[in-house]
Amino acid sequence: MESLITTFTKYRVPTVIYFSCIYSDDHGCRIVEPGELGLSPNLGAGGCVNHIMEFGAGDGSSYSSRWQNIRKILRRVGPFCHPDFDAASNTYEFLRKVKVLVIGAGGLGCEILKNLALMGFGNLHIIDMDTIDLSNLNRQFLFRLKDVGRPKAEVASEFIMKRVAGCSVKPYYNKIQDFDQEFYQSFNLVICGLDSIAARRWVNGMLISVLSCDGMDNEIDVSSVIPFVDGGTEGFKGNCRVILPGLTPCIDCTIDLYPPQTTYPLCTLANTPRLPEHCVEYVKLVLWPKENPWDKNVALDGDDPMHVSWVYEKSVERALQYGITGLNYRLVQGIVKNIIPAVASTNAVIAAACTSEAFKIVTNCCIPLSNQMIYNDVDGIYCYSYSMDLKEDCVSCSSHPKEVEVKPNITLSDLIKYLCEYPSYQFLSPAVMANVGGKTKTLYMPNVPSIEAATRGNLKKTLSELGLTHGSEIAVADKTSPNTVTFSLRYAGK
Repeated sequence: MESLITTFTKYRVPTVIYFSCIYSDDHGCRIVEPGELGLSPNLGAGGCVNHIMEFGAGDGSSYSSRWQNIRKILRRVGPFCHPDFDAASNTYEFLRKVKVLVIGAGGLGCEILKNLALMGFGNLHIIDMDTIDLSNLNRQFLFRLKDVGRPKAEVASEFIMKRVAGCSVKPYYNKIQDFDQEFYQSFNLVICGLDSIAARRWVNGMLISVLSCDGMDNEIDVSSVIPFVDGGTEGFKGNCRVILPGLTPCIDCTIDLYPPQTTYPLCTLANTPRLPEHCVEYVKLVLWPKENPWDKNVALDGDDPMHVSWVYEKSVERALQYGITGLNYRLVQGIVKNIIPAVASTNAVIAAACTSEAFKIVTNCCIPLSNQMIYNDVDGIYCYSYSMDLKEDCVSCSSHPKEVEVKPNITLSDLIKYLCEYPSYQFLSPAVMANVGGKTKTLYMPNVPSIEAATRGNLKKTLSELGLTHGSEIAVADKTSPNTVTFSLRYAGK
């Protein structure tokens, strides 16, 4: 027998309890008499036995009751099925083998992993660079108190494989930037549950960079497209989007729709701080560049406990100086990392949407989302889906030349500020290179201390002084993308 669901069924007779078993195979179910299984139907007088069902662990080759409802979906054609859906194919077996990468094992990532495993996905991979903190345990349910300090990816992997037999989860305790194109190309589907816009943009850029074209018309080779499902939450709000890189709008096509980060006037931070947040921002923006015990060119890293501890200590000193209360380590960590408070119920809803879209994409059992859904339960429950359009001058997925209109007398510092603040670009710490006099020249590179020191003087020079003219091309590299973006300078009035 391929699998057995043992059901204790009560027959209320005066002196015996009769047991029967239901045997399931790929062709249906039938009642099996106890004698066929070597059981005695007469197990004593009286008593009452509850209904018990034993589920098989399940794998790709055998029918398991755990997956019977999944199989029903994949074997029936309905009015909402995708035109390419084939109920007669081995879709379930493909579901068990399809290689899925989940990025992020936090509040949203835990929900996504759990859902994928319980939906029948059998080959999962998880990347997360964080370790478990005590504050995670209220919503990241794959972790326990004994796991505090351990890598999230490893613990999540162990938990899922222990609870869902037959599901393989391979953990990577790494940054997403630690892997190359070949690594990402090996997956059939990528799902993101990140809390960082920059990290989302980097993954988006990587999946665009692995695209290949074929034919004289330079059309995208569909076989190189890796579907990308992205989920995000912010308190009681959330969104889910389905991206087919190169074919549908990417993250950068709609980057201007992301809400701006909360900022405070510098005069308030320096002279009249009133809130704990003012103290932290002051230390972050003013004291860190001047007084941090590391090199003055070292960037503040929210994932470095030593950096966060230093900011916390200095923030406490400033709060005491101005009589401000309510400052704690968790608040400091949240401000330094731009963490938005998470709500477990929102994570659950968005994770359900993301994994449902993943299931639809892999199985073709239903037409997937096209291409964004937003959710809001601040005041009641509001859910709305809509389609976005590809942006012709997108910095990531557009093949059209990208132009930047500037005044010829602006400085390099002004140009970098424009690239960071313009809604369609929103770079974080761009490095700028250009071809000047037939040679590639690094105009400014902020992330390598020695090069930053050598190029810092260029920030005050005008573009003309740096040899850049109308039509000159600059290459911009930023941590929001694994790829370099090329811009053509267009001087205003020319």
